[in-house]
Amino acid sequence: MVQKIMFRMNEQKIIMKDRNFDDLAEKFERKVYGSLKGDIRQAVIWRDLCRTMPSIMNGCLRVLDVGGGLGQMSVRLAKLGHQVTYNDISSNMLSKAKALSMKEGVDSRISFYQCPYQSLVKKDLGDFDLVLCHAIVEWLGKPDELINHLMQFKSAEGFISLTFYNHNALVYRNLIRGNFNLLATEFKADPGSLTPHSPFMPEQIEQWSAQHGLFVLLSSGIRVFHDYITTARGGHNDRDAVITTELKYSEQAPFKWLGRYIHFMLQVRNDS
Repeated sequence: MVQKIMFRMNEQKIIMKDRNFDDLAEKFERKVYGSLKGDIRQAVIWRDLCRTMPSIMNGCLRVLDVGGGLGQMSVRLAKLGHQVTYNDISSNMLSKAKALSMKEGVDSRISFYQCPYQSLVKKDLGDFDLVLCHAIVEWLGKPDELINHLMQFKSAEGFISLTFYNHNALVYRNLIRGNFNLLATEFKADPGSLTPHSPFMPEQIEQWSAQHGLFVLLSSGIRVFHDYITTARGGHNDRDAVITTELKYSEQAPFKWLGRYIHFMLQVRNDS
């Protein structure tokens, strides 16, 4: 059952600046998850989840997927037996995620909520062992408020899996391509582009996390070399080799800090 949450008028002023992907759902599906880009992204995130949470293979967790997009991660977790709550502001994204869950026979294990993430309420949803929030923060009108909202859903021993568009990668890509003029002015993404207006430095996300008592348990780069390739040579033409090599260097500095996206596994620090 899809639940559409209505939000109060005083909330609308905040939410209206957040990017809704209704107009880009098809493009996103084709250019990201219909390509090697999406496979690399899923491989890195899944590797990190399994390392951090070995119990993820046991099918006993409650998972919240905020900004769940096309639903690949929600469906993958539901197929393992986890109870998943999916959320996205985009009705088109949710429709695609719902269709995928039905195709894979796991729609009964996923609750669907179409609404801005700000409208999710803890008293309605409860606590979660794992909160996923992938490639959302860079599209928000008030990105500094995201982690505070996610925290209320995380159980005491739970984790937050957060990915964000990396400012370092945007700079380096323009350096490689000779787009020095773009580096000399304030960055403005094309409205129809999948490049967000607000990529973040990893230090900024880490600072916001620390303000809420979270520390980075694990960090990885997503697509640390793939997106910089202009002419494919040798191993670049071997899909499996690219994914394997991306996985290898995604966890090694300095390469991981050049990933198009950065993945943080966050947990509350326990100094006792």
